[in-house]
Amino acid sequence: MTNNKPIRRGALSRGLSLSIAGARAGGAFAFDSALRKLRGEEAGNSERLDREAQRFARSLGELKGSYVKIGQLFALLGEHFLPAPLTAALHQLESQAQPLPWRHVEPLLRDSLGSRYKELQIESDALAAASLAQVHRAQVIATKEMVVVKVQYPDLAAMLDEDFDAVVKMLRLARWIPISRDFDSWLQTLRAQLHAEIDYPREMAVAQQLASALPKYDSLTVDGVSLVVPNFWPRYSGSRWLTMDYVSGFQAGSSEVAALPQARRNALGRLMLELFFVEVFELGLMQSDPNFGNYLISAEGDQLTLLDFGSVMSLEKSVQQALCDTIVAGHCNDDAALLSGLQRLGCLKDDAGSHAQQTFRNFVVNLLEPLRPPSELPPEFLNQSGDYCWGRSALLNRTGRHVAKSVTSRQFTIPSGDFALVARKLTGVFTFIAVLNAEFNAYDVIAPYLNRKAPVKKRSRQRT
Repeated sequence: MTNNKPIRRGALSRGLSLSIAGARAGGAFAFDSALRKLRGEEAGNSERLDREAQRFARSLGELKGSYVKIGQLFALLGEHFLPAPLTAALHQLESQAQPLPWRHVEPLLRDSLGSRYKELQIESDALAAASLAQVHRAQVIATKEMVVVKVQYPDLAAMLDEDFDAVVKMLRLARWIPISRDFDSWLQTLRAQLHAEIDYPREMAVAQQLASALPKYDSLTVDGVSLVVPNFWPRYSGSRWLTMDYVSGFQAGSSEVAALPQARRNALGRLMLELFFVEVFELGLMQSDPNFGNYLISAEGDQLTLLDFGSVMSLEKSVQQALCDTIVAGHCNDDAALLSGLQRLGCLKDDAGSHAQQTFRNFVVNLLEPLRPPSELPPEFLNQSGDYCWGRSALLNRTGRHVAKSVTSRQFTIPSGDFALVARKLTGVFTFIAVLNAEFNAYDVIAPYLNRKAPVKKRSRQRT
């Protein structure tokens, strides 16, 4: 089967497939626009454009490896300013990763581990597979401890920039992304994110940093539910492979988690939100990939385990401060401070028109809806006890529709890459909570930060 073939190599064979897909899609895009102009219609999505977007996504899926990851990143971070057919098609890549056969993986591990390979009993069937690596469960023979070994796909690092450039070239050929300095900056953020995710020594260092820092925050234990960072094994880790403790559990959208008591799901949701505020306001380290596969919930629902640290981004101090100011200003309806924060984040130019200013203001304010004081929450989304029902609120759909109607304006400025990552993180957190069908008011989560003008150290507070 083609799904079990090694990742294709070579710029010619890989780039050619994308160039063909790009040319076809570019023709479809131009054809669709011309027809609608003749009809006097607004820009829209024809069936042909949908088909060509699907064709392009399939081309990425067939090439595998970094091409799939690049497509996933574009889908996650570009959904507010890339054509809807393209993002819809690229989102399908999130469930298409297939593992390489053991015969291709086993030699890599033998060469990498050397004599240490015999210290592990590694299962040949992959436990999980992603676009850049796959995971195998193993046992440390001497201690009987269970671990997982993440193996990076061969030659990935050498091809990453070349593959990224090929996808960008195709998207521009298809007229799906603009040629502008603003967008070039956004693309550089994506490129840096890709490189961070294959830097395994950095991933292990970040995980160890978080394992040391997170227990210091009392807010990260909520009604008996705590965070867990798995232990890493430096002896069995290197530049292209990484070993950590094996942790069992379920993803947020599973039936097992849905069956947990309401109070436990509420605590899990609050914990996820508390983690976001600690990451942004205090640590300046933020896990930017909201994929449910990056979190595991224990069978009892009393532990939330963090799994992926390759996508943890380090916020520059200026970006961290601007982001904190933007969140606080948006919550407090301080339009002047909000405008300043958005300008410092690179979302708005100094001479941005009123429409662009209002678009970003509304996006931030609407997104922060669940954090309002209880008396200001929309009553239609509250339960009988006055708690906000995250799943029923359909918050992200409402916010997304507003942005989609606004980004076609000529005044709209492409948001900075940092803002796109943070916005995606926050929407991912809210999606996580909504999928849990959690019911709680979140004002007391943001309240301790409202009077703070700069990132702070450890905070402690009692919850009544």
